[in-house]
Amino acid sequence: MEKKTIVFIIMDGLGDRPTYKLKDRTPMEAAYTPNMDYMARNGKAGMIYPVKQGLVCGSDTSHLSLLGYDPLKVYTGRGPFEAMGLGMDVMAGDIAFRANYSTRKGRIVLDRRAGRIEESTEPLSRAISIEVDGMKIDVSSGVEHRAALVMHGPGLSPEVSDTDPHENGKEIHKSEPKNENAISTTRILEKYLEKSRTILDEHPINRKRIADGKMPANELLLRGAGKAPDLEPFHKKYSMNGSYIIGIPMIKGLAKMIGMKEIPVKGMTGGHNTNYNGKLIAASENIGRTDFILMNIKAPDAAAHDRNPERKLEAMERIDAAMEKILGREDESLIVLTGDHSTSSMTGEHTGDPVPVVFYTAGIGKQSATGFNEKHCSRTGFTMESGDAMNYSLQLVDRLEKYGA
Repeated sequence: MEKKTIVFIIMDGLGDRPTYKLKDRTPMEAAYTPNMDYMARNGKAGMIYPVKQGLVCGSDTSHLSLLGYDPLKVYTGRGPFEAMGLGMDVMAGDIAFRANYSTRKGRIVLDRRAGRIEESTEPLSRAISIEVDGMKIDVSSGVEHRAALVMHGPGLSPEVSDTDPHENGKEIHKSEPKNENAISTTRILEKYLEKSRTILDEHPINRKRIADGKMPANELLLRGAGKAPDLEPFHKKYSMNGSYIIGIPMIKGLAKMIGMKEIPVKGMTGGHNTNYNGKLIAASENIGRTDFILMNIKAPDAAAHDRNPERKLEAMERIDAAMEKILGREDESLIVLTGDHSTSSMTGEHTGDPVPVVFYTAGIGKQSATGFNEKHCSRTGFTMESGDAMNYSLQLVDRLEKYGA
């Protein structure tokens, strides 16, 4: 009998806290999710702590942990994942940053997302991909305001501070070295940013945005500097082939970094308007063709960051409707439903709260919940840390090496 395909469906920012906007319920508790509720009733349900109990973590570190890579040992910064996800080359010695196109006036950030810019910023990225003091610096655009920057050359250090103040109305930070080895890197970076501001201010796209009453994308805010980590390939670590269905560049970059292969889906945006049905159809069609599928659905997290619990609820209902495409495959697969972390739709920030998890496959010993949400999944008493999710899944499909007599 062939081994079952393991399907990790990671709903970004899944967990939340009760809000008066939803009558003291979380978006999950208020949403109509009959398909995920069915899996919770007929699988093993509980709660999972991202990385470690009480730790507030990001999507990159939590995805690493869910895949069995200890972020406390291997994480080097978010930038390399973002850059690789955008198809950029990140070679040994290069430094990569996450970036936002934003709107500034003087040194003050008016909007970190340049008014949620919708048109492509790729012409801007090409214009500010330049050399400074012989150092090649490349920029590539992602979804909406997102981008990545890579510095190519010898002697670079990732030990530099963010220029992103992480709040509107704050002054742009100057990149500062965290140690002596990073002094030359920050000097080149600050010189580059001054040149890029002049280019962005004069670019036709920004002149047109101003003429149209829109916010110009005239500042590139940088954060998450890092070198590419040395990660063991997924197929070597687990003796399995891995595939991914992911729209957001950062997690796509992580999957590419460990050697997973993409399952392309048309209309996969990494946003609220993503092709939910297409993602789940693709997952269903590839059960039996690959050993492991990683899927990320960003919409719940995006809504929570916008402090919009109603939109997060809507995202959960759209995900659930698409889940119908994968039901009925429990004899051939193990479906793991969970989130990478919790994001409060009241504060717009990540929290250290655990998130619901369900392991759903034929023949599983049930530890069922009435529904797939924080309240019901926490009542089962079944808990784990995200670093245990892979091993727990592997033993359910009889792929885990056995220890002891």
